[in-house]
Order: sequence, then C-alpha cells, then structure tokens
Amino acid sequence: MESQLIWAPDPSDGYVLGRVIDIGSGNLANIRLEHMKTFPGQTRTIHGKDVKLECPIDQVFPTENDLKKEYDDNCSLMYLNEANLLHNVRLRYFSNKIYTYVANILIALNPYHDLKAKLYSSEVLKTYQGKSLGKMPPHVFAIADKAYHDMKRTSQSQSIIVSGESGAGKTESTKYILRYLCESWAGNMESGGAGAIQIEQLILEANPLLEAFGNAKTARNNNSSRFGKFIEIYFDRKREFQVAGGHISHYLLEKSRICGQISGQERNYHIFYQLCAGLPEKEFGKLRLMAPDRFHYLNKGCTKYFLSLNDNKCLGKNRKSRSHETEGHLSDAIVNDLADYRSMDAALDHFGVSGNDKSTIYQIVAAILHLGNVQFEESPDDTRGGCRICLDQSSQDALVNASELLGVDQGQLQQCLQSRVMQTNKGGYKGSIYMVPLKVNEAVNARDALAKAIYSRLFDYIVMKIINRALPSNDRDGSSNHQNYIGVLDIAGFEYFQTNSFEQFCINYCNEKLQNFFNDRILNDEQTLYETEALGVRRIDYVDNRDCIELFEAKSSGIFDLLDEECRLPKPLPTHFTEMVHSSNRGKFRLDIPRKSKLKIHRELRDDEGFLVRHFAGAVCYQTGQFLEKNNDTLHTNLAFLMIETNNRILKSLFESSSSSSSSSSSSSKANFLSSNSLADKSVRLSSESVGSKFRKQLADLISKLESTGTHFVRCIKPNLSMIAQSFDGACILSQLKCSGMASVLQLMQHGYPSRATYSSIHELYSPFLPPKLARLEPRHFCQALIKALGLSEQNDVRFGVTKVFFRPGRFAEFDLLLKNDPKSLEQLVQRIQRWLVISRWRRLQWCTYSVVKLNNKIKYRGECIVTIQKNIRMYIERSRYRPRYMARIQLRQMRGHLEQLNQLVEKVQHNQDKKLFDEKLRTIDESIDSLYKKRFGIDDVSNERLECFTIKQVEQILSETRSKIDGLLNELQAKLTEQERIRRLQEELEAGRRAREEEQRRMMEAEELKRRKAELEERKRLEMIAQQQQQQQQQQKLKVAASIATQTESTQLDSLPISIVDEEERRRQSDYFKRIEQERRDYELAVRLSQQDGNGIEQVHHEQPSPPAIIKSIGPNVSHDNHSIMVNGKRRYNLESWNYAQLRDTINTSSDIELLDACLMDTFYNADNLIVPGGGGAILMQMMNNGTNNGAIANGGSTESNRNKFEQRYFRLPFARQSGQMKGLWYAHFDGRWIARQMEIHPERETILLCAGRDDLQMCELSLEETGLTKKRGVEILAEEFELEWKKNGGQPYSRILTDL
Repeated sequence: MESQLIWAPDPSDGYVLGRVIDIGSGNLANIRLEHMKTFPGQTRTIHGKDVKLECPIDQVFPTENDLKKEYDDNCSLMYLNEANLLHNVRLRYFSNKIYTYVANILIALNPYHDLKAKLYSSEVLKTYQGKSLGKMPPHVFAIADKAYHDMKRTSQSQSIIVSGESGAGKTESTKYILRYLCESWAGNMESGGAGAIQIEQLILEANPLLEAFGNAKTARNNNSSRFGKFIEIYFDRKREFQVAGGHISHYLLEKSRICGQISGQERNYHIFYQLCAGLPEKEFGKLRLMAPDRFHYLNKGCTKYFLSLNDNKCLGKNRKSRSHETEGHLSDAIVNDLADYRSMDAALDHFGVSGNDKSTIYQIVAAILHLGNVQFEESPDDTRGGCRICLDQSSQDALVNASELLGVDQGQLQQCLQSRVMQTNKGGYKGSIYMVPLKVNEAVNARDALAKAIYSRLFDYIVMKIINRALPSNDRDGSSNHQNYIGVLDIAGFEYFQTNSFEQFCINYCNEKLQNFFNDRILNDEQTLYETEALGVRRIDYVDNRDCIELFEAKSSGIFDLLDEECRLPKPLPTHFTEMVHSSNRGKFRLDIPRKSKLKIHRELRDDEGFLVRHFAGAVCYQTGQFLEKNNDTLHTNLAFLMIETNNRILKSLFESSSSSSSSSSSSSKANFLSSNSLADKSVRLSSESVGSKFRKQLADLISKLESTGTHFVRCIKPNLSMIAQSFDGACILSQLKCSGMASVLQLMQHGYPSRATYSSIHELYSPFLPPKLARLEPRHFCQALIKALGLSEQNDVRFGVTKVFFRPGRFAEFDLLLKNDPKSLEQLVQRIQRWLVISRWRRLQWCTYSVVKLNNKIKYRGECIVTIQKNIRMYIERSRYRPRYMARIQLRQMRGHLEQLNQLVEKVQHNQDKKLFDEKLRTIDESIDSLYKKRFGIDDVSNERLECFTIKQVEQILSETRSKIDGLLNELQAKLTEQERIRRLQEELEAGRRAREEEQRRMMEAEELKRRKAELEERKRLEMIAQQQQQQQQQQKLKVAASIATQTESTQLDSLPISIVDEEERRRQSDYFKRIEQERRDYELAVRLSQQDGNGIEQVHHEQPSPPAIIKSIGPNVSHDNHSIMVNGKRRYNLESWNYAQLRDTINTSSDIELLDACLMDTFYNADNLIVPGGGGAILMQMMNNGTNNGAIANGGSTESNRNKFEQRYFRLPFARQSGQMKGLWYAHFDGRWIARQMEIHPERETILLCAGRDDLQMCELSLEETGLTKKRGVEILAEEFELEWKKNGGQPYSRILTDL
C-alpha cells in the first residue's frame, strides 16, 4: 500500500493526497503527505518530505488512476467516495464547468462572476432541447429538459427542487430553469385587446418584482431571497404541451428585516434602496425621500447602493449616505439598484399596473420609511405612565409625512400609536371600551407591528393581485384536466448565524422537511426498488432526520405547539416558553441547552434564553427573546381600524380583505368595529392563526404537492464564504455536499446499480443489430444471452431483476459500445451468443430430465403417502363410531368406583335402620350399572352382526339417570353424615364445657389455697422476725452488762502494771488466743464433714475454750473516740458490736490495718460462739445470760434453733440486674435448712441457668440462709409449688436430698 496514493482528511482543503506507511493500534493510519504540486484551489502546500498525520483508516479513500481527468457524472468514477467527488468538483470548477452530476442529481457551484455568454446564451439553450440526460455536459438546462420530457412521457406533473445555503445561487438557477421552459415551449394568451403578450415574458418579468420586494443583501449573499416561492408553469396537453399559464406561491416573508438588520453588512429589502436611488426627482420630492442613512429602518445596516461606476457618478449627493460618499458604492454582477428599479418599474407596466396604482405602491413603501422615523418619549403630563411622540422636528415631520402618505388623519395616527383599545367582557351591550396609554417600548412595538403588517400585505398584494392575476391558471381557466405543470421550488437554504431567531427557526424547519423528502425520494425509494426487483443489495444507512422533524411538529410537545400555547396565555413570557421546550423534550438527542454549543457567545446564554437544535446540517442555537412577538401575527385594534378608514385605495383593500378573512362580519363604521369582540386585543390573540401555524400548513401543502409529482434535484453549492470568484474552500464545500446528501447517494451508487433498463427496451434497442433468429428470442432471454456473450459478470457488473436489468456505474456504456462495434466483432459476438444458447439449452435439457425423474419419484412417494392417509382415515372413522361405547364403559367403571366410596360412607352411619336403607339403594344402583355394562354397552357376546353405534349425546342420555341416582344417594348420605357429625360435635362441646367448668373450679380452689398458705407464710415470717428482734435486743443488753463488769475487773488488775507492759502482754495473749481458736474451729469443721459422710450425727462437744485476752474498753486520760474505735495511750481499740458477718468478712479479706484485723477476728470469735466470753468476766456474763428465758439457746451456741431449721425447706424469688441494669432477670433459690440446695437464674435473652447442690457447688451461693438476709426481706419468699412449677418449666429434675448429700 506504500505505492498507492490515497486521500487523507484535511481541515482546510477537505482532503489532501498522501500515502499510508503504517496502520497502528485502534485502526489509526500513519500517512505521509505527498510532496507534489497541489491542485488549483488547495490552500495547503507541502514543504519537506516527512509531513505526516494520523487518522482513522475508515476516513482514508483511494484515488483515481488519473488525477487530472474530469468526469461529467461522478458515478463514472472508479472509486465512488466523497474525496474523489470533491476532487472532481474542484477540477471542473477551475475549468468554469460549474455543473456536475451525481446520478440524476445536479450539483451547481456559484462562480461569482458572469458566465452568461458561455453557459446561458440562446445557442446553448437550443443545444439541450430534446437531449437525454448524460448526452450533453451537465447543465441546469438538462434538468429542465428532463423534467419536461418526463412530464410529457408519463403525463405526470414534475417538480424541480433548487436547494442550498444562502448565496449558493438558487435564485439564478431558478431564473435559468424558468427561462429554458418558457423559451423552449412558449405559448400565447390574448387579453382584453391589449395585444398578444408572451406568457413566458410575464413569468420572467415576475422575477424583478419578486426580487425587489422579497430579496435583500445579507452577510453571505448580495441577493438573498428572504422568502420562499414555488413557481408553477402550466403546460397544455391539447397544444402539444406548450406553456399555458403559471402561478406563484410564496412562503414566510422575513418581516423582522423591515424594522432592522442584524449587522452592519446587511441591508433592508431592495425596494427601499431602489426608490431612493431610481425615482425621478419629482416623485422623489413628492414622497419626501432622503438618503438611506436618514431613515431609522435603514441606518442600522449598510446604507450604500449597488451601482456601476457610471451610475454612481450620475447619482445626486442628496441621495447618498455618508458611508456611500466616504467608502464608495457596492458592486455586484447581478445587483444594481438603479438598473433593478427600472426593471421593476417596467415589470409593473408589463403586468398591467396603472400609473396611479404604481405611484400608490411607491407611496406606501415611502410611508413605511417615514413611519420608522417616528420616535417616542415618556409623557410628563400622563399620570398613567403613557408616552408621547417626541417634540423634535424630525419626529414631527415623520408623523406628518407618514399620515399623508398613508392617507389617514395625523391626530388619529398619533393617538393610535400612543394608545390602544381595550374592551371588557361586562358593561353595556358587549362591554365597555377603554383607551389604554402605551409605554415607550410598547409604542415602538406598535409602530413596528404596523410597518410589518403594511409591508407583508403589500407583498401579498403584489404576488396575488398583480402577478398571479395576470397569469392564466388552472383555477381560472377550468382546464385542470388538460394541464400539467412543472414547479420550481426556490426557498431559503439552511441558515445559521451568531444570532438566530424565529425566521431562521422556520427556514431550517422547512429545510429539514425538504431533506427528509430527499431522503425518502432518492435514498429510500432507490433501495425499495432494489428490494422489489429482488437484487439482494444491502441497505445503505443514512442520517434520518425524522426525529428532528418530530421535535418541531409533535403534538402537544412539539416546539410549534408549545409556542402557540404560550402565545395564548394572558401574560406570555419567552423564558417560560423556553423552559417548557426543555421540560417537554427532556432526554431527546436533537434538543439541548445553549451551554452545549461550540460557540462561546452561545455558551454565555442562560438555559431559559434559548435552545440548541441539532439539524441535519449542524447544530444551531436559537435565541427565544422575540419568538412570541414574531409568532403573534396580530395588530392593535385601533391601528387596524385606522388603516381601514384610510383614503388610500390599495392600502384600504389590503386591510379590508384581511379583516374580512379573520372575522365573519366586516365592520363599516367605527362603532360597529369597536363593538366587535373579535377585534379586541385579547380575543384576536386567542383566535387568530399564528405565523408558525400558517407556515406549517403551507409547508404541508407544498410537501404533499411535491410527493404527487416527479421530482428533480438541483443542489447549489457555495464555493467560499467571501463570495469571490475562483476561490475553492474544500472544507466548506465538503460540508455542503455531506449535508445535501451527496455523500450518501455516492455510497448508495457504489453498492447499487444506477443504470437500469427494462428487458423490452433493450430488446427493441439492440435486436436490429443481430440476426433474425436471435432477434426472435423472448426479451428476458435475449438480454441474458447478450450480457453473457459479452462476458459481463452477474455478480460484479450486472444484476437481473424481475422486470429490469441493472448495471454498475459505467457498465451500460461498455455494453452499448460492444454492441455497436465493427461487423467483424459483431460476427464474433453472434457466435458467442449462439454458443451460449446451445450451452444454456443443453443445461436446460439436463435440468428438465432431472426434473422429470424427480417428479416421478415424487409421484411414487405421494402414492405411498395416500395409502397411509387412507389407512389412518379409516382407523379414525372406526374409532369415531365406537368411541362413545368405549367412553360409556369407562364412565360406568368410574361410577362403580364411586359406589365403593359411597359404601365407605354408609359404614359411617351409626343408626342401623338408616344403614340398611342405604345398603338397599346401593345394591339397586349397582345392579343397574352391571346391567348397562354387560348388556347395553357390552362387548363380550359379539355376534356376526355389527355392534350398535351410539352417539355421545345418546350415551349421555342413557347414563344421566344412573348418574342422577348416584348423586341423589350421595346427597342423602352427606346430609345424614352432616347431621350425625353435628350431633357429635354438640355432645363434645357440652362435655368440654363441663370439664372446663370443673377445671375452673379446681383452679379457683388451688388459688385460694395458695393465697391462704402465702398468708400463713407471711404471718409466720412476721412472728419470727419479731421474736428474733426481741431476742437480739435482750442479748445485746446482757452483753453490754457483761462487758462493763469484765472491763471493771480487768482494769483493777491492770492498774498495777505499766502501760507498756500491759500493751505488749495483751497483744501476745490475744495472738495466741486467736491461733488456738482458729485451730479448734478447723478441727470442729473436719469432724462435722466426717460425721456427715459416715451418716452418724455429731454429738454435742463441750470443749473448754481458751480464754481470750481482756479487751480494754476505756483507760486513762488519753482517750479519743470515733464511730467504731477509741484511742488508749496512742493505741486504737475498736468497738465492732453493730457489724454483721459480711462486713467483718470483707474487712478481714481487704484491710491492712493490724489492729482492725485483730478486732474483726475477735468479734468473729464472739459471733461464732454466740458471744460466750471465757476467762476474766466470763462467769458473770454466763450467769446473767442463764437468768434469761433463752439461756440454754445462747449457752449451746443456738443449737435449738439450728436443730429446728436443719431440715426446713424454704424458697425465695428475687429480681436482679447486671451490667448497670442492661441485663435483668429473676433469681430463684431453694434452701434445705441453712444451706442452698437448688438455684435458678431466668434471663429474658438467653437460656435459664439451673444449679444443684453437690454438682454445681462452685457456681452456687456460698452464704447460709441467715447470712444472705433473705429471711429479713419482704415479698421475696415464695411457696414450694411456685418454685417447683418454674423449675419443671425450665427443664429441672425433681429434687433428691440424697443427691445433694453426695
């Protein structure tokens, strides 16, 4: 691929030459640009040898072998692609060949210089008459000639669609098409003694009028049509299709241009400048005209004239603007204001316009200019905020001039411009009328609305009343059945500016519809033809813009409907309209917000100030600020009435016709006019048809008209944006070719077959060149023989359809050339045809033989199939005859099974008499079933005679009686069993009620017993606590007396000893004493455990306990007291009589105070032996305690109480909380005597813990019953039944004392 030249995409030239040197990842081609002389029109020059670029491989296209060869039809290219198309157009453009074909579509480039003598002379025109397309060089005349001959051949009207951007030359192409049609097939018309007037002259003379009032200079075109027109030229079939009349329809005049221009490079409509430059001095002074820069409606744009050098010298200075004098005039090959004025004035004469009417038309145009100079300011005398006309001389003069030229009263015009009429719904006959003053901006809008209304109605008058009235048409002649027409459509091309408003919106919508029509007619219809002819060509994908059209015209959500809906609101707002457009079409690809635009100026817009539409030609951002105003085609009531009262006949007719069409009853007086509700501002706004609705209807009619005609296309291309000659902007032209669908057409032609002909036409065309025996062949066979003999491939060169033969591009020309060669070659061709015929006939014979054999086999196979079918049909018939008998036997077996089930139900009947009755009925039914099964429907005794045949209906009638008996018996059984079951359930309910009452009584008795036992338990506990408290009080009193006596005795003994000796001796004695006591306690506990294990009771051991050392309670003078301690000579002594066991235990385990530990141990000793104090004062304490009522109990260490509680069973329930109250539950305890036997913890969120003594000692409570203090708490002791109930409920085993002891 290194040696092959290719086209690589380029941003400036469209495509440039290069060579592929490598293909990298992602299918990116590495291309070296070709270092060679560039072609004419290319702006890129290759310097150096290694200029490279990268691009996708699918954007690289092969070049033609001869890069300097030109092709009239781009379908003749070897490689059909957009790069070769652009190159071919470039070569032809610089050869002044501005036309080229793509199949039957004409591409026309605007040369921007005069080529009339070379391309459009009368001699050139005549050369194209009667020539088929392709025989002459491409030309617009050829398209017109083809349209005419197609109309003549098919008797169907034709349309020529001339499309393209502004400045591409659509208007000039339309002129030349009309000229060709009118000059080639002219016809005459007699009119009222004025002489013979050429119809074609009238049609051609319409162009100066239409261009004067409908064309203007834009930034891209000096003669841009600011409206669309469809010109119809009628041809009479009775007079050999000669021109018989015409008609012009116009669409969407750009009225906003009247009041101002977008930029300083644009101008207003040509008529204003033509009058200023071309009117005679008398008329110029009579209309009070001035230089263009002195008119407000003209000085916003360009104020210079289009003139030639001589005309500029002859023009007076009073008619020139300052910019014209300083910068000079404008020049153009087509536009000349002075010459165009003369042509326009002469055209009015040719159309029969009188001098007065012509002057009136000029007068109305001048009045519009003067009306624009009327300026407004706020009125200081108006308390309602109104305005007034400026008092300066220019505004006053403009008001006077405008009122005189319009033929209205100056005061009325001033009042109507400064105020408007408002009519209420109530008051008077049809409401009261008020004059509402206008603000400055409202007055300016009213003035501009009046100017636009006058000009648009004047344009309608010129087209409908002057031009169309002068041309004969189908409607007027009543000869529509004998006429066809050729319509030429010239409408504004696709437009996109920095500021795009309602006019661009409507124009681009029209171009979307036309592009869709082009897609359907060229691309879609061509592929449909391939499918109809069964060619098997794959479909070509193209950009379908139906979704964009749907965005415009969808019902309720389309932009046009949303705009009309907003205009009907009492206070319409552009921002609200824009928001509704975005919200109603959210998510659609074709619509977006302005921020998504590629231009910076559009990205600065807010979302409610515009919207972005992605058209087929590119994205356009529309500003919606003036959409509502431009869509609302209404005028204030007072201004409309004022125009009706004018003495200007033409102006009055304009508004009278408009008023009569919008209102059913026309008003002839001011009172009647003002009393009409239809003319009130609000009602007019609600009832009148909007500009968008009118345009949509006109466009729909136009499209339907185009669809009913044969269509031809002329695609006008603008070669550059500067509008200069011999300048070729490759990128700009390539973009236009793509947008116009030429690239898609080329792609279709590359895979398709652009040349085609019917079999009969080829047979008629070439049979004279062949021998008679070959000419007698059938047309399809004839075509196949020719093509096969010529060596054309059916896969690559030609395809045979149902009715036509299709050729690849250029193959039909080769086919024609080979057939018309020299006689020697023709003889060889005949020999090849004869050889092919022999071969084809031999193959056909072989195929016929094979078909006969195949048919024979098929007949045999079908005979076997018929036998099989007959066998199965006979089987089916027999089965159908005996199937009811078989089904009856199956049903009888099922009934017998039902009887068995009924027999089971009978067994459930308890009453013997009823059971016998049911048994008898079952036996009767069983006998009837057995009789039917064996006799009526039996098959055992089959005689020679055929069995009786039944129908399904007969079987059902026979079995219905037996089935009804079974059903009746079943119902009786069910009723009997139901009654029996009801009685049984009633008895069970009575028994259950009795048991429930007994159980309730038992529970009540148990509850009362439980309540009584709880009361007894509480009472016993209360008495025990009272007795215990009394015993403790008595014991404490006795201990106090004994302690005081012992203290006195020991104090007398210690007085004789020194204090230091006493202290040391006392500690030694106490320490020895406590050691002995601890040893004795351990010995005693060991003896108790041994006795319990052996089963022997432990006898009461009365051992002599060692005497404890005396406790000094009070000594000497140095004594200090606190809660539980005293100081004796600097030594602390403790009084712990009020401490319980738990406090003493905790202090022993935790305290580090030696003296406190000794005191606690000594106090523990006293508590353990029931406060028996040996030695010293012990005898006195014992004597005092023996004098009491409980001496024995105290002396024996509480043995009586211990013996009584040794086998007592007590139960307790106590709520608990752990971890700061987060876990709550119930703690149950069973004490067997003093020690715990069973313990249970019930937790709401986990399993219950069950503990038993002898198995779970380490986890159970270690305290004795007295140490826990449970006996002193109220409400915690429960009955044994309550504990056992919870214990069993949680899975506890019954309590066994043996297990506990173990």
